[in-house]
Amino acid sequence: MTVPSADHRPVGVVIATRNRCDRLAVTLRRLLELPERPEILVADNASTDGTRAMVARDFPGVRVLALPANHGALARNHGARALDTPYVAFSDDDSWWAPGALGRAAELFDAHPRLGLIAARTLVGPAADPDPLNDVLAGSPLGPATDLPGTQVLGFLACGAVVRRSAYLDAGGFHRLVFFGGEETLLAYDLAARGWGVTHCPDVVAHHHPAPAPRAGRPVLQRRNALLTAWLRRPVPYALARTRALAAEARGDRHARRALREALVRLPAALRERRPLPPWVERAARLLEGTTA
Repeated sequence: MTVPSADHRPVGVVIATRNRCDRLAVTLRRLLELPERPEILVADNASTDGTRAMVARDFPGVRVLALPANHGALARNHGARALDTPYVAFSDDDSWWAPGALGRAAELFDAHPRLGLIAARTLVGPAADPDPLNDVLAGSPLGPATDLPGTQVLGFLACGAVVRRSAYLDAGGFHRLVFFGGEETLLAYDLAARGWGVTHCPDVVAHHHPAPAPRAGRPVLQRRNALLTAWLRRPVPYALARTRALAAEARGDRHARRALREALVRLPAALRERRPLPPWVERAARLLEGTTA
């Protein structure tokens, strides 16, 4: 592989982080070992654990975007705007890219002008076990497209995604209402609605080393955001059905109760920003869900 010069790096890496200083240091060491030598930008969500001082001290070549408050997934938006590379790879503070993966992603973007996002094959933990989502993406019923590599999808892991920067910004990036937790589906919808291809390319590989215990509250956020996504982009009967289903679960599940309560608080804003999917994207979403109604 030809190593790019410092002033010609096609792929930059944005890492969104908050208060995970030790794990971030591991990720930065891995990324700095990559043969592609990507520009790395840490979008710090107002950490209070010395993250910014650690990066300045131990990784002086890494840029830090010091956000004044916790922006959740939107930190990636700020990071992408701050870079000027044509392609942007996202890492979390517990994930990094395999050697050669970013170079391969750049080749795919160069060869396929409509390609907006690559969902990588993700390997988990020290044993590099395949993430179960890999098989789901590879088996997508949307199949291939003649002008795109891989398999068309409408989902991905944010820590295993590479985007065409112009497409990402054209679609608006991650949405402010969902903030964090299951934010990927809405972005995939918005990219597809703007005509950009979203595909799973298994020869682009990411490594993910999550903490043994998931972040507190994540199941609530994922359920809340799934409902908000329905109201933001899906037909009203579909959104109503999802609301009724979550309300039924809420009778006996405290996580569902909290998710419903938080979604209803945000529902007026979701209705103001509602933009239903074009028919072809809605059909694709239905096909993925195994429904036709």
